[in-house]
Amino acid sequence: MFEVQHYTLCDGWINCWSEENEDGVMIPSIYRTYKEALDALNEFLADELMEYNAGNIDSLYELDEFRIMELDHA
Repeated sequence: MFEVQHYTLCDGWINCWSEENEDGVMIPSIYRTYKEALDALNEFLADELMEYNAGNIDSLYELDEFRIMELDHA
């Protein structure tokens, strides 16, 4: 299992992506394969670029602010 991590100044590398489970509880986003995690990251960055080009946000995240890590406990 894999997760996309974002680098934060306060906490370092963390998984700050989440999704709602069937009970309505927000849980960290976890991906079965590295490719699924990479696809999710690429989709996020493409959506960001689209919003930036539309004038909806002022700046973009950089790719080096993210990494994909394999989980030991999954």
